[in-house]
Amino acid sequence: MKQIHWRKIYYHLKHRYLTLNNVVLFVALVVAFGWAWGSVSMMQRNYTLQRKVDTKERQLTLTKLEVQTLEYEKRFHASSEYQELAARENLGLANPGEKLLVLPPNTQQAIDYDTRLTKEAVVPVEVLAPTNIEQWLTFLLGGNAKSLKD
Repeated sequence: MKQIHWRKIYYHLKHRYLTLNNVVLFVALVVAFGWAWGSVSMMQRNYTLQRKVDTKERQLTLTKLEVQTLEYEKRFHASSEYQELAARENLGLANPGEKLLVLPPNTQQAIDYDTRLTKEAVVPVEVLAPTNIEQWLTFLLGGNAKSLKD
């Protein structure tokens, strides 16, 4: 009885599921899955490489800006304006007709007022920056498109 049962199962499997159409379909699915997997992995690789290229380009731009800044500073230090300012600061020299204005030191009340103003002016970053969820909602719902039209 068991042997007949197994034969029946084998017969149904062979004639229902192991047909040429099903085998071709299975092979096509395996090839499609392999192609999709390869495409996704290649996209991930390209994304990673593009991020590296972008980082290197930003570093190159930053280095070029630093070089330009140093060249400007070099020219400034060679100028007569800098030499005059350095002589005034380091040697205490002045042009004819200039007078020195000496102010008294700040009172405690003025110092307290300045510290109070600076504490009030500082705004926490969390208040200004939207949260990650708010940024996604703005992106998905097109909130930036409204600001671009104005």
